[in-house]
Amino acid sequence: MSKPLSEQIFAPAPIIGKDARAFLKSQRPACLWMTGLSGAGKSTVAGLLEKRLHGLGHHTYVLDGDTIRGGLCADLGFSDADRVEQIRRVSETARMMVDAGLIVIVAVISPFQKERDKARSSFEAGEFLEIFVDTPLAICEKRDTKGLYLKARQNKVLNFTGISSPYEPPAAPEITLHCGAESARDSVEHVMAAMRQRKIIAS
Repeated sequence: MSKPLSEQIFAPAPIIGKDARAFLKSQRPACLWMTGLSGAGKSTVAGLLEKRLHGLGHHTYVLDGDTIRGGLCADLGFSDADRVEQIRRVSETARMMVDAGLIVIVAVISPFQKERDKARSSFEAGEFLEIFVDTPLAICEKRDTKGLYLKARQNKVLNFTGISSPYEPPAAPEITLHCGAESARDSVEHVMAAMRQRKIIAS
């Protein structure tokens, strides 16, 4: 019985390694994985964090849930199976970007702990920081300019995380941001401090 095609593919050894790429960028590559409910503040913090890091000369890239849904995962819906596949695609993309020496900021709901743990397993020790954007559901609903929460409560939007689909808070995140009680800029500074502590950045 022949092996599946996926088991017959052998990736070539890299000519230029991750450390060499990162050295040119004067940074340690990492994946900052932000998880939280819709409206928690993930995209806002991710954008401000990238701007702050870029201003310091760091090489970054943001993988935002809405952007990903419009491109890389445009063929996926919101069933549990599709959410699992979305996280697989995002984590693999982030892993390749980290291999390129970048600091990758992922901002996706990613509601399931098992899939976030699987994403973590794609990275080397210390490269993956799980960031829980811990904003209460009531505040997320108040911020909802698209009216998605209201539609979800009216059963007009199905499989909506936090309403008709579960969200599993991180069991042991490296960083927790309380975006309902602090400003987005304060949240950015908390992430920056954690990155300095882990020597991902020096300044």
